[in-house]
Amino acid sequence: MSENVVHLHKDTTLVPDAAAGPTVLTVVPNAAPAAPIPLWVRSGRAVKTAITHEHTRTAGRAVARHGLYVVGGARIAARRAWDGKTAARYERFMRTAEAAGDMDAAMEWEERAQRYRDARHRRRMDLLHSPVDAAKGAAVTAGIGIGGLVALGVVMAVATRDVTAVVTPLMATVDFINLLITIVQVVWGPLVSLAPFLALLALWAVGGKQQAAPAWAMPDRVRNGEGEPVTPSIVVKALRDLGVPALRNAIKEMGDAGASMLSPIVIAGCGVEVDVTLPSGVSTVEVQQRRRKLAENLSRHEHEVFITLPTAARTVRLWVADSGALDEPIGPSPLVTDQTMTADYAKGRAPWGQDLRGDAAALSLYQRHLLITGLSNQGKTVALRSLALWLALDKSVEFLMGDLKGVGDWAMFDGLARTLIQGPTDEHVIQVTEMVEGAVEEMNRRIQEPPGTVFPALIVLVDEAQVAFMCPLKDDEGRFYGGSKATSRYFMAVRKIHNQGRAVNVLMWQGTQDPTDQNLPKLVREGAHTRASLALGTESQARMALGDKAVDGGAAPNLLRPGLDQGTLVVASSGIDIPKGQSSITVRTHYVDDDAAEVITDRAKALRDGVTTLHAIDRSEDRDPLADIAGVFGTAARLFTQDVLKRLAARNEDAYGSWTPGDLRRVLDGTGAEPYKSDGRMVVAHDRVSRALANRDSEGSASGSE
Repeated sequence: MSENVVHLHKDTTLVPDAAAGPTVLTVVPNAAPAAPIPLWVRSGRAVKTAITHEHTRTAGRAVARHGLYVVGGARIAARRAWDGKTAARYERFMRTAEAAGDMDAAMEWEERAQRYRDARHRRRMDLLHSPVDAAKGAAVTAGIGIGGLVALGVVMAVATRDVTAVVTPLMATVDFINLLITIVQVVWGPLVSLAPFLALLALWAVGGKQQAAPAWAMPDRVRNGEGEPVTPSIVVKALRDLGVPALRNAIKEMGDAGASMLSPIVIAGCGVEVDVTLPSGVSTVEVQQRRRKLAENLSRHEHEVFITLPTAARTVRLWVADSGALDEPIGPSPLVTDQTMTADYAKGRAPWGQDLRGDAAALSLYQRHLLITGLSNQGKTVALRSLALWLALDKSVEFLMGDLKGVGDWAMFDGLARTLIQGPTDEHVIQVTEMVEGAVEEMNRRIQEPPGTVFPALIVLVDEAQVAFMCPLKDDEGRFYGGSKATSRYFMAVRKIHNQGRAVNVLMWQGTQDPTDQNLPKLVREGAHTRASLALGTESQARMALGDKAVDGGAAPNLLRPGLDQGTLVVASSGIDIPKGQSSITVRTHYVDDDAAEVITDRAKALRDGVTTLHAIDRSEDRDPLADIAGVFGTAARLFTQDVLKRLAARNEDAYGSWTPGDLRRVLDGTGAEPYKSDGRMVVAHDRVSRALANRDSEGSASGSE
């Protein structure tokens, strides 16, 4: 019986044979075995792997680091000894003062150096006489000591009646001195042997404390700057390497005294703050323009270093965050945590967030127009809404709101705002424009009231206002709704409120995206008293958002990180506490989500009698006064006649803006819902108006069926 033998060392491969047609099995011989790798090559590779391994490199750095600590410690100790024995320290301070252009300080240090030299000269002259004085002092001391011991021995001899006791104290002293000499002889040898090691240990301790080793020898966390504290030497070195020749040369002339440029470094929130007085010939602009390089020199990211200008000349204020601290969220808003919080439009401040120092940042909204801008999806609506949520807790404040995004960010104000228009279309822009124009008419009405009349705050809020400015539609008279010309309806309505609304508490709040001269005209943005900006793309946009003064003073929303610094605002306003000498402040705002916002608005609604929110401006000519009166009550059981008139005017200014209490009585007379007096004031009852409307409709239906 035959058997097929398969050779395992052969490769069997199916090779198609085009001539034969069918596929045949062909045996392909194995390739020649590879030549063995020489031992010296394998050994070299192993040695290379061992040398380049991370553990080996870490161990090598550790050995080099601790060895260099000794060298650095010796250098530091020698420097300290030299400073203590010479006038080198005073020379450095003089050079520092001269480099800074402070001649008075230079003269003072020169006088101190001269006094030090005079005192040193006196000490050296005293050394010439000290050997003789020391010999005399030693002889006198020895004589007095021996005399005292002999006198003590005489006393002992008299007491013991033994003459030999006279020398007993003297011999005891000699024996004690001999014991000390013996101890020194025993200890001296080991001490001399250990002395070099103790000296090296002391130098190592000094070098280790000062980290006197090159950066390449330091541990990874130190080389990467992770957790590295900000010290005067680090700040001076960062400024020296900033790339400003005049600054570098001045610091080199100062030597180690470059730290005299710095104020004390103080803890400020989640970072530290220090003022730097620049040498003569170095401008603050040169430092501001190199913010990224300065941050990297301080082992920080660019967004972790802020440069502002205090009042002192040639001075910059550096705020340096702890590594990673700005990426941590801040706590919840007091609006969420404090269920009893109320608001006071005139005297209170809205809890908006925290500044970089970690202190609470609160904003006064009293008689201040507001503008918040930034790139899309940076937290603009939430930041604007949190202010409105706080102000809603003051029941005297009224809102007219237009949301030209229309995704429900402001839906919780339904039943709280007098008008709430939501949507991005041109029709919604028309509605919002007419809403703002209605606020202008209310402003004009208030202006005509007697001087001294106090009016409740009316907040006209438009989110995504750039949609209104960019609207291309015209009205029947050919006027554009958008644009920035004198014939542009939305633009002119906002300008009128900016010009006169503050005096009668009619205020304009706007939120916009990605500002340009087209979607945020110059006159409108400069009319806001409080201007805030989230992350922006360019410095020119930052100037549009905050103004030239704030940007020249160090405000830089264009350096915030889009997507990472969401909710972080640069604010220029007299309504917030800004450090003296600065033109802006950076605020990390609290995040209030939609659910929490609804809870807050529910509390605000509970403070009020009920508000009927209009979702569109009714432009129709045919009105039903009785139905409109019934529609303004909301959830209120009754309203003062003046409140009914105000709500009717908000519903349709053209139809009801000129109504008086007599017009209201004329409509209600004979319906059973006539105004009546309660607690000395005229009121209208909701149930009576509803009953009158129902009776009228039923009577109309009956007459129609006949």
